[in-house]
Amino acid sequence: MKKIIENIKRHFILGGLAILLSLTACQDYVDVDPQDKLNSNQVYRDVFDADAAIVGIYGKLMGLAEKYVVLNELRADLISPTYNAGLTLQELNEHSVSVNNPYANPKDFYELINNCNDVLKNFKAMRADNRLDADEFNERYSDIGTLRSWLYLQLGMHYGSVPYITEPVENINDIKNPNYYNKISFQQLLDELIQFTESLPYTDLYNVNSSLVINVDGYNTAKFFINKECLLGDLQLWKGNYLKAASHYKLVMETGTGSGNDSERYDVYRVKEADIATNNDLAVGYLRYREQDALSLVNNNTQGWRSMFARQKDVLWNTEWIWSLPFDSNFAPKNPFIDLFSNQGGSYLLKPSQSAMDLWKTQKQRNGFPYDARGQKFSYSLINGEEVIMKYLYHYLDATNQTPIDVFQTDGDWHLYRAGLLHLRYAEAANRDNQHKIADAILNFGIRSAYTVAGETDKTNIEQTKQPFPYDFVARMGDFPRYRDDWHRNGGIRGRAYVERAAVVGDSLMSIEDNLIKEAALELAFEGNRWGDLVRIALRRNDPAFLADRIYQKLLKEGNPKASEVRSKLMTPSNWYLPFVWKDEE
Repeated sequence: MKKIIENIKRHFILGGLAILLSLTACQDYVDVDPQDKLNSNQVYRDVFDADAAIVGIYGKLMGLAEKYVVLNELRADLISPTYNAGLTLQELNEHSVSVNNPYANPKDFYELINNCNDVLKNFKAMRADNRLDADEFNERYSDIGTLRSWLYLQLGMHYGSVPYITEPVENINDIKNPNYYNKISFQQLLDELIQFTESLPYTDLYNVNSSLVINVDGYNTAKFFINKECLLGDLQLWKGNYLKAASHYKLVMETGTGSGNDSERYDVYRVKEADIATNNDLAVGYLRYREQDALSLVNNNTQGWRSMFARQKDVLWNTEWIWSLPFDSNFAPKNPFIDLFSNQGGSYLLKPSQSAMDLWKTQKQRNGFPYDARGQKFSYSLINGEEVIMKYLYHYLDATNQTPIDVFQTDGDWHLYRAGLLHLRYAEAANRDNQHKIADAILNFGIRSAYTVAGETDKTNIEQTKQPFPYDFVARMGDFPRYRDDWHRNGGIRGRAYVERAAVVGDSLMSIEDNLIKEAALELAFEGNRWGDLVRIALRRNDPAFLADRIYQKLLKEGNPKASEVRSKLMTPSNWYLPFVWKDEE
């Protein structure tokens, strides 16, 4: 077994998953030298070698975690550089990126895409001569195909026009040569990604009996792998196919439907309000009967809203997280987030922007407190007089004194997709598909609240949307007669956050969309979604100011003298994108 684990690690495989995989697949893997593409004579013999190739891909994906968060947050309005940040981060913040900026180098994206292309090609060969059966092929080919589409979506939103390559390239540096590979526009890229990803033979999670999926301490390794329906929803949302987007999202939201286990049936991806009796939840809540006492806020690593980023990967964690990759102190790659965010044992390079902090302060809780607890209480903290982003640090810093538990224990997670994001994306699609009431319900206090009738005790014909899929929600909860339908615990995004409802003012479509994008900042700050949200809405509305004004306000509030210059620049959409400059050495 030791030899197996060591050989798997030689494939650049993510440490935690490598160990889990080794427990289920006692296969004598041979050593493979690190290189841009895998050697088919050595590693594509059977399903276990196919699994090793997949895990190798995800291991290399981990190396993009820092770039993903930096590009998607620092270029937007919720994160700012600290006094420790160097020129490369300042350039991203001010949208004046030089050709030598390592964050702008697309090469590492394409190295991983080339790995994906090589794996996909070899999976086809394995299926052709029955080294993989149909089910094994469909699952694995679709997984890596979807991941490749996700990588291209990242490239599109950051670079605009990019080469779209679907076959392995012998010399990776040929990609930078326009004589070999032409660029296509972002809209053309979306068309290609939708056509390919929608055609994949398998869109579900890995089968529970797959050799890639096991349970350890209540945590299912299926969460390591990209959710195909979520990515399909995102692609359709970007393209403006709102009914299709909502349909993909709804399939994920219904993950627990049909389960015999009540906690799965009613809780998985349902976004619940606080459990006021036990506080065993992922909601903003206070100790029972002490809701007017600010000190009774549930604020620890095992209860409440904060705990979704801090708790062990237990049953409750699984009700929120859809895609998450863990960093392990004992394995490469190193967790980059401690260095980025922590002022205790890290370099403290990035912090919450003043715009982000001000936004949380404009909210009011349902007990009257004039701030959103998702802000300073949970998403960031004041440590030694400095604002510190906390979502990535709860496993590293002591919950009481906020110093490192052990500077050598740098475990953590790359937060990629969760129920809060899923619901906001679904609501965005529903709203654009003229389902304004449903979108508003998902955003605010949930389906049951929006579709109830005051004073009505018989719930037979209320607390439900009475719409066809994907807008069919039944949230009845009553005792005369007794009902407990699948969505009865849904409390809405703002209901779970314990803040007052976001009012609809004027045109429903535009007002609700504005509310949703504001809510995405409050709920999802620092998780790597913000730049895409701003670009998507600005493109949809043909309104560069939607993006430019938010970046301007961030810079203005922090006294950056380039604020007006940056706004003027961003009023031209072509200036939203990074220079596509390939650098061989960083």
